[in-house]
Amino acid sequence: MRWLRWVPPLIVFVLVIALWYAVTYVLLTPDRRFLLPPPDAVVRVGLLDPVNRAELLAGLLLSGQVALLGLAIAGVTGVVCAIAMARARWLERSLHPYLVILQTIPVLALVPLFGFWFGFGFFTRVLVCALIALFPIVTNTLFGLRSVEESHHDLFTLARAGWAARLWKLELPAALPHLLTGLRISAGLSVIGAVVGDFFFRQGEPGIGTLIDLYRSRLQSEQLFAAVALASLLGLAVFLGFGALARRATGWHTAARDVAR
Repeated sequence: MRWLRWVPPLIVFVLVIALWYAVTYVLLTPDRRFLLPPPDAVVRVGLLDPVNRAELLAGLLLSGQVALLGLAIAGVTGVVCAIAMARARWLERSLHPYLVILQTIPVLALVPLFGFWFGFGFFTRVLVCALIALFPIVTNTLFGLRSVEESHHDLFTLARAGWAARLWKLELPAALPHLLTGLRISAGLSVIGAVVGDFFFRQGEPGIGTLIDLYRSRLQSEQLFAAVALASLLGLAVFLGFGALARRATGWHTAARDVAR
């Protein structure tokens, strides 16, 4: 009966499409219909036309690569920072304020500065995504590392386990669900950074965000709506993928904890 969970979203989707058609053909006059083209025109012109489809998929692929690579860099950097901060309180007190500042500063406002330093190429796009995605990974991983029960630490102390064994066999497994939760949050932020950051990257191959701005300036509404839909699907796919991974890890963590008890 799992298919029943998809019934309410499908009903909402049908209602949204019906409302879309009503606004297009009832509220908008033919000369203003470019403001909200009908869904069939968006699919036919934006996705079924081979030239437009190839252009959109190429931009989507580039933005997806930027987002995932930035997320990977943020993941490695965030885990290393969290481990270091968990081992040394003074390091946490030294770095945490700047991590908070990094999260509160609109990083996209720094894109022109990054472009001035490194150019507006692939590396700068990845750097923007990595900076946006870093904070949730650090904070969630650090919380997971600190969530280990003292009795478990006492057991490792009695076994005279070193810090590496304690980290690998106790702290990291306990922090894994929290790390994956941080990755799920950062995944959405990384996609947003890749798409929105494209508005500043006018050089090199265009990402999906660059195409959105290009179609807007050309009043190509069908391609514009298709690009927005693909960008939304990219963010949804990344979010659902890491969400499924987090649920699987959380289930494993809960089962292992129940067995230990």
